[in-house]
Amino acid sequence: MEEIRPYQLEVKISPDKMEAIVILKTEESQPEKLSLTEDDVYQVLQEHGVKFGIQQSVVRELCAMPTKYIDARLPVAAGVPAVPGEDGKIEYPYLDVVEPDSGPKELADGRVDFYNLTNIPNVVKGQLLARKHPATAGVPGTSVTGETIAPKAGKDAILKPGKNVVINQERTMVYAAIDGQVSFTEKEKINVFPVYEVKGDVDFSVGNIEFVGTVVIRGNVLNGFRVKASGDIRVLGSVEGADLEANGSIEIKSGIVAQDKGSIIAGQNVKTSFIQNANVNAGNDVIVSQSIMFSTVRAGRQIVCNGAKGFIIGGVLQAGEKISARVFGNTSATPTVLEVGVKPELRTELAEITKQLQNLYENLRKTDQGLTVINQILQTSGDLPSDKRVMQVKLTNTRLVLEKEAKDLEARKKQVEAELVGESPAAIEVFNTMYPGIKMTFGKLVHFNKHEYGRTRFLVINGEVTNVTLV
Repeated sequence: MEEIRPYQLEVKISPDKMEAIVILKTEESQPEKLSLTEDDVYQVLQEHGVKFGIQQSVVRELCAMPTKYIDARLPVAAGVPAVPGEDGKIEYPYLDVVEPDSGPKELADGRVDFYNLTNIPNVVKGQLLARKHPATAGVPGTSVTGETIAPKAGKDAILKPGKNVVINQERTMVYAAIDGQVSFTEKEKINVFPVYEVKGDVDFSVGNIEFVGTVVIRGNVLNGFRVKASGDIRVLGSVEGADLEANGSIEIKSGIVAQDKGSIIAGQNVKTSFIQNANVNAGNDVIVSQSIMFSTVRAGRQIVCNGAKGFIIGGVLQAGEKISARVFGNTSATPTVLEVGVKPELRTELAEITKQLQNLYENLRKTDQGLTVINQILQTSGDLPSDKRVMQVKLTNTRLVLEKEAKDLEARKKQVEAELVGESPAAIEVFNTMYPGIKMTFGKLVHFNKHEYGRTRFLVINGEVTNVTLV
């Protein structure tokens, strides 16, 4: 006959099966006389499928002093969680180059080096440029029921060879195929480009430059000239109202004074000491050590102006993630527009779509007017001359084409507007003073600054533009 126990052991297993607890219950009138054995506890755990991670010390304590644990939730078994794998990474050996996703370096004395964010190192043919470290699979875990818990594997890193490099068969090493300088271009492709060097200014003695590689200019780039490179552009002097375009990065040591002429366009970063009355566009970051004044500046990620002066006055600045400076605006409340939270190209695209739609609607209106006149002639005479019949066919076809284009653009406009809505981790940071007169836009949220702020970060929290003090 089966023995009737004067107690009940309830076993509860957590939903993730990583913990089991026991609850001792009894209706014994004299619970102090209650006794249970370790074998009894193990048997009950086994009946409930608990096989792994049982803590012997807890079972021993429960059996030694059962009255202490009556109706208590006692953790008795713990699983071993899976250890996720490590993400793969790309190492750039022997290259004094900042990796694509890194930021400014902090110097030994605590200052931040915003100018030398990216060097363009010389390499020789056959030199190792990049080495891939594979992701790891992780370590499996075990639940209290003895089941194996699969780990989350690390995310693999991908080597992206560009021009004038070779990759080994295993796709783990990238080597230089020529002597030249390393440059990262779109989607972080690693390239080696030959170098074109101008020992003085880009002026009428040199003319415009278009080079499949990296261009180094040891002087200035004067008004009206154009420099285009599929690698990087380095200017050791200044840039006036000129057009510079590089698939990689652009470095201008002595600043940009454009007088509202020309443009600076980089697929990666733009680094300079100051920007004045210029149009600057960077796929990643714009790093300025002194000032940005009355300019249009766009950056896919960040605009940073945190040098010793580090002030931004006037103009329109757009960044996908963050705009930071020591000082925004001035005591005269000069209007300054700061936009963060979406890729600047989305705002540009939306403006372009709106303009195209206006033109399409106007052309549709004119087309409908023409068709109305032809229909009136048809109703009056009952027939159309051959030239009017040809015109009717052309106008009808034109209207179909215009309607199709308008429909496509309206759909794209809705997509872009949807991307402009919503919260994001974007921020505007001021490290000294923000004066009144600043218009801040986060996606579609607009905030006009009417007060003076000190060290402050502006961001969106719960659908509202909020400011918090920087530590």
